[in-house]
Amino acid sequence: MRFAGIGLWTAVLVFGFASVGLAADAKNGLKVGDKAPEFEATDDQGKTFKSSDVVGKKILVVYFYPADCTGGCTRQACGFRDDQAKLADKGVVVVGVSGDSAANHRIFKKVHKLNFALLADEDGSVAKKFGVPVGKGGEVKGPKDLGGKVITDDDGNPVVLKRGVTTQRWTFVIGKDGTIIHKNTKVNAANDSKSILELLEKADK
Repeated sequence: MRFAGIGLWTAVLVFGFASVGLAADAKNGLKVGDKAPEFEATDDQGKTFKSSDVVGKKILVVYFYPADCTGGCTRQACGFRDDQAKLADKGVVVVGVSGDSAANHRIFKKVHKLNFALLADEDGSVAKKFGVPVGKGGEVKGPKDLGGKVITDDDGNPVVLKRGVTTQRWTFVIGKDGTIIHKNTKVNAANDSKSILELLEKADK
C-alpha cells in the first residue's frame, strides 16, 4: 500500500477527492495538506484516546456528527460498522466524535453493535481544533433499539440522551504522516464510509 505522505496527497489531488474548494477550505481554517491537530478525548469505555497513539502508525478517520441515536448519525455509524473490516485491511482506524457523553456513546454503541470508538467532546474543544462549527447542546428523548422499542434505564424509565454541544457533520482523514488527506464538509451520512474506501482504493493504484 502506498500511503506515505506526499504520494497519497498527490493521489488525492489527481483523483479529485478533496471534498471542498480552496476558497471554502481557507474560510474554514484547516485544509487538505495541512498538519492535523493533535487531540485527546474520553472514549465510550471511559478511557483516554490520544490521536498521537495512532498517527504515524495508521491512517486515522475522524468523523464529527451531531448526536447519538438520531437518523442520519445512526446511518453514518452503521456504515462505518459494516465497512470496518475493509477499512482495517487498509490500515485505517475510525473514531466518531460528538458532543455526547461517554455514557451516551455506550448506549449508542451497544444498541447498534458499533465496532469502533466513539469520543465524547462535550465542550466542543476537539471539534474547534478542526474548525468544525459547534452549536448549543440538546437532547434525544426516547431513543429506540434495533427492535423499535424505547430504550429504558434500570428503573424502566425512557432514556434521555443529553449532549453538551451539537457539531456539524464533517469528516477528516489523517494520513500516516499526520497531514489531512481528505476533508468533507458536506457529508452524505449513509455513504461516508464508502466514499473514504473509494478514496483509499484510488490512491493505492
